[in-house]
Amino acid sequence: MDERVREHADVLVDWSARVDAGDDVVVSVGPDAHELAVAVAEKLGERGANLLATYSSGEITRAYLRAHDGDFDDDPAHERALLENADVYLSLGGGRNTSATADVPGEQRRAYNTARSELRELRLGTCWVSTVHPTRSLAQQANMAYEEYQDFAYEAILRDWESLAEEMAQVKDLLDDGDEVRLVSEGTDLTMQIDGRTAVNSAASVAYDSHNLPSGEVFTAPYATEGEVTFDVPMTIRGESIRNVRLEFEGGEVVDFDADQGADVLEDVLETDDGARRLGELGIGMNRGIDRYTDNILFDEKMGDTVHLALGRAYDACLPDGETGNESAVHVDLITDVSEDSRLEVDGEVVQRDGTFWFEDGFGG
Repeated sequence: MDERVREHADVLVDWSARVDAGDDVVVSVGPDAHELAVAVAEKLGERGANLLATYSSGEITRAYLRAHDGDFDDDPAHERALLENADVYLSLGGGRNTSATADVPGEQRRAYNTARSELRELRLGTCWVSTVHPTRSLAQQANMAYEEYQDFAYEAILRDWESLAEEMAQVKDLLDDGDEVRLVSEGTDLTMQIDGRTAVNSAASVAYDSHNLPSGEVFTAPYATEGEVTFDVPMTIRGESIRNVRLEFEGGEVVDFDADQGADVLEDVLETDDGARRLGELGIGMNRGIDRYTDNILFDEKMGDTVHLALGRAYDACLPDGETGNESAVHVDLITDVSEDSRLEVDGEVVQRDGTFWFEDGFGG
């Protein structure tokens, strides 16, 4: 076993999920994440945690959704019991086909996602963390050799997370104190309100209200969005390619949209429910260990020189106690490159120009 697999498991269990002895841990294992699952199981055994492993496959999901009549049980007792009793939920991604569910009808997918809303909330109530084991399918999607992709993935995952957390805290503090964010670049002039929100220093640990490994972003829950935005980073959403998405907002809602490729997928997302036409997240990428796009949202949205916005559900960690943010059965991230001819403003002051923050060398006044 590559020693970096064990290091990945160490970071996941110790830093990210903060697993304690006696914790009841559910580990969802992708088809090609076997090696990482073995390393995680060994680590959990050493910790004295209680392990239950489940199998997660895009092909299985496809078969189920295509065969079902569409009347999904919105509260299956067996899955509810599993999640209600889990302290930690670890998702180890690593499928064999990144487009396995591409031919699932949109209405079937929407019905399934909507029916599972309560289960999703239960999972989010655990100490949950999602990560991926570098696989050949992910390497192929990223147009990289397998060994090259392994090096890339571990450079992003095996970071000095404590030091990065200290750096990102500067951006969190700025957003916490701010009222309005404006993003300006080619095809984009967008304003969002953020007053009353709490930004998350997403340092790949539940201790920071952060649930992805790798991570390396600061995000908040915007509202009252106005203007237009272009997302120029290619992505795969629901197994289909999306290129050059353009959204127009009025009164906080998407009132017009287009895309050079995948407009039908985008429309399907927007029609999920009322909340799918509003933003649930503004995220600023800060992981400099991610140096290229790989068509994988887990990595791409964390890349330095990017900003991402998510249609749909807002995260409770960004909201005041007792306040409900944007609600939706979806949370779909879209990314824009801000490395050139761009600026990010908070309350009228430029805090990032051409991908460089005010506290970094090379920031122009």
